[in-house]
Amino acid sequence: MAETKMTMRLIVNKGNIRKLTVNPRPNTVDDLINWIKTTIQANYEFTLQYDEPEFDNAPVNLRDMSEVPEKPTIRIIPIIMLTPVPVLDSFSETSSQADTEILSVSSSSVEVRKEWPDPFIIPKFSVSVEYQLRQGNLTYLRDATYLKISKDLKHCILDRLAEAIYSYKAYPEDKDIDDVAKALVAEHPCLKERGSSSGYQGWKNSLKFKMGNYRNDMRKLGHPDVTVNAGKRGKCNSDGEPPHKNIKKPRKGEVNYLPDFPEGMDSASLETAREAMVDEMKKKSPDVSIIKHAMNITFALRRAEVVKDKPDISQMVQRWPALFTESQVNLEFNRITGKSVIGVFFSALDGLYPGLEEVFTRKTGRVGQELADLRKQKQSMEPTVNRCYALRGLPIILGDNASKFFTSQKNAADGDLEIPIGIIFNGENGSPEQELNPSQLGILLEGNVVMDSICSLPLAMCLLFGLTYALHLEYPKCMKNTFLFIQQIM
Repeated sequence: MAETKMTMRLIVNKGNIRKLTVNPRPNTVDDLINWIKTTIQANYEFTLQYDEPEFDNAPVNLRDMSEVPEKPTIRIIPIIMLTPVPVLDSFSETSSQADTEILSVSSSSVEVRKEWPDPFIIPKFSVSVEYQLRQGNLTYLRDATYLKISKDLKHCILDRLAEAIYSYKAYPEDKDIDDVAKALVAEHPCLKERGSSSGYQGWKNSLKFKMGNYRNDMRKLGHPDVTVNAGKRGKCNSDGEPPHKNIKKPRKGEVNYLPDFPEGMDSASLETAREAMVDEMKKKSPDVSIIKHAMNITFALRRAEVVKDKPDISQMVQRWPALFTESQVNLEFNRITGKSVIGVFFSALDGLYPGLEEVFTRKTGRVGQELADLRKQKQSMEPTVNRCYALRGLPIILGDNASKFFTSQKNAADGDLEIPIGIIFNGENGSPEQELNPSQLGILLEGNVVMDSICSLPLAMCLLFGLTYALHLEYPKCMKNTFLFIQQIM
């Protein structure tokens, strides 16, 4: 008599393994796939593999239900297609329709963090918690009586706030926690604390501890932005690294530091998408929409490589050639920080220019003389010329050594490419020190010219700043103050 049901171990992805029972047992593989789609609410296409006992439980494609052993282990293998449909709304740009469809994934499966809000919006709590807070607020408004907070109520509030904070940052800074605690008592004044000068210091302290516990929970679930800091030395791992050594977390305002893989995808399926992108880049005229879609869905794989493995720049150029194009530098910065590097960079620079010019004019002594020599090269008041003047003057007033950052084509021809991060001037009208607004520039990383034929110095500086985020690079020591100015002020 045929079995009426089937119990299986279903591997959706590395962090999602389930025990499922299907009753009655499906007659065909398509029936099983449709049942799995409904059960796990999958909105993407996939095939199935099972562990074959005859081959030491090696995975084999499932073609017929008669092949399935008793209580099988079944794996979901997503079918992805690189279609021209944009994955992330914030990265939308004009794109042509592509005739070729290779490997696709649903846009809803790509999850990215959002930029930290200002002000922080307190999320809605459960119905029971919202009712207690509403009654407490009414009582507070009537006779200034604070709500008596039970242990369960505080636990529910902290849980929901930690979830909301984690959606923006896994490692919030002290001022971020302060923002949340302050917003909480502003939204629900009945939660203010007696005897506290701010009215929320206790909530702030509790949130700090809660975020640590929440990160531990997320680490157990396999979220990469916190698992990257797991495995430190302890009683269960005496050979690990000392605690608090080389902790990997956002330090330059990255919103998506180490994002999760898209739903239903793993490193193997994303590697397939990466290879398709590389093949497309080899064409004389690559399809921009296909490249963009491939770079979107492989973002998590690329960040994992950059942050964890720290590959050489030459290896990154080979594996991710599309990353070293102007449009993708801008999009990658957007994926990481939620901002457009080109738009923000030029807008901020133009806004700061009048103040910078006034500072440059007032400087005296050696610094003033260098700025005066630079000012003599200004032949017009065009925006590009003003931007060049500002960017060449910033290192002077900030005490940086720009001579170790800018180099000329002649130095490159002589084999002098020891600059780890810098800009190369390809023009022949003079040295980098003498040429304010060169027309042909390139970007140097670890001795490799990774981008060339850049039309202006401001654009080259903007793209280089974007690449420091995309490749998780340290700011060049000789220009550290200038880069910090760009990050923190601009």
